[in-house]
Amino acid sequence: MSRTHRTRVIGSTALALSLLATGCGTSGPGGGDALQVWALEDAAVNEIVERGIEAHNASHDVPAELVTFVNDAYKQRLQVALGSPNAPDVFFNWGGGNLAQYTDQGQVLDLTPTLDDNPGFRDAFLPSVLDVAAIDGAYYGVPLLGVQPVVMYYNKPVLEAAGLQPPRTLDDLHEAIEVLQADGVTPIVLPGAQGWTQLMWFSYLVDRIGGPDVFQAVVDEEEDAWRHPAVLEALATCQDLVDRGAFGANFTSIDYDNGSASALLATGESAMFLMGSWDIAQQMDNNPGFVENDELGFTSFPVVEGGAGDPDAIVGNPSNYFSVNSDSQHAEAATDFLVETMASEEYVDELIRAGQVPAVEGIEDQLQESDHAEFATFTHQLVSGAPTFTQSWDQALAPAAAEAMLTNLQLLFIGDITPEEFAEDMEQQR
Repeated sequence: MSRTHRTRVIGSTALALSLLATGCGTSGPGGGDALQVWALEDAAVNEIVERGIEAHNASHDVPAELVTFVNDAYKQRLQVALGSPNAPDVFFNWGGGNLAQYTDQGQVLDLTPTLDDNPGFRDAFLPSVLDVAAIDGAYYGVPLLGVQPVVMYYNKPVLEAAGLQPPRTLDDLHEAIEVLQADGVTPIVLPGAQGWTQLMWFSYLVDRIGGPDVFQAVVDEEEDAWRHPAVLEALATCQDLVDRGAFGANFTSIDYDNGSASALLATGESAMFLMGSWDIAQQMDNNPGFVENDELGFTSFPVVEGGAGDPDAIVGNPSNYFSVNSDSQHAEAATDFLVETMASEEYVDELIRAGQVPAVEGIEDQLQESDHAEFATFTHQLVSGAPTFTQSWDQALAPAAAEAMLTNLQLLFIGDITPEEFAEDMEQQR
């Protein structure tokens, strides 16, 4: 399939997102002539996507309407609404376990036949990203926004001054920790005031040590999944890194949201930083010289030698997904809404210029022409070559279990509980 065709495919999917930028509807599957779409507020893409709604509504009998929500309010509102007359026709979600809670209730339309009938549309997506919306072999959503893998950032001048290369293996990382400490540099930034930053280490180590099936067993709430040897080893490895001084003595006081963690990497006070691909925007906003002077490096998470996981597997936020309510009286219009080629090639170019890396094949040329071409291309290649893309565990698990996990991770990182105590408590959350 040509690059142009692939671009138009994601353009049509992105149009579904564009219909989430304006308007406010009241009709749901219980009645009304409009296709109601629910999504999060996202000012960053509004200027790009607003132009799509007029084109759609001008050429379709069933116009689209939008209701937007802030993140926390949205999750609860959607959970209550689905299955009721006030539910949306098309709705935003995070795929994986977040989506599974609705498919388990029969509230989501199986899009597999639609994808099979439109192979060009289906095959345009990066497989590892599309598969996050696959549940029990069927597809219940399509990815719309950019991919967000977790990567290892590093300060090039700091590593060079220490005579180090970016760590390829866990043993390399151990060596780097020792050398950097001797140089008076905190080896790794860890915003330990927030448990989700520690989750990145834990989830990557579980995948490297045990492979993706360990995560799936946890999501499926299998008995003793939290006691799996790979989980216990990953937890022990996290504590070992703390004991080695990898994160410095004050990591629990560092916060990501205020920009201090990114600044520590940019100023050279720390050498490395495990964080999502979104941090490139944080650096550009607050530390532009660090990026513009080619001092910011990035690489994949280290390999655990002897581990069962694929070294090319990644962890993070695969994308954001849109799904169709199985009770929608506009189901056919909703699937057409997701599939039809209605947005322009310019839409994708603008999405890329806004810093997004769309979850589709065949956009390498556009990425190479973007403002941050090296990082965008790296991100796309990382995801394209990944056999699996493990969703962030706090999104994949039920809310109560996710909250308990993050709390326990913070306790584990400061040494207040053991790996075994962590596992025992999480088993009680099933």
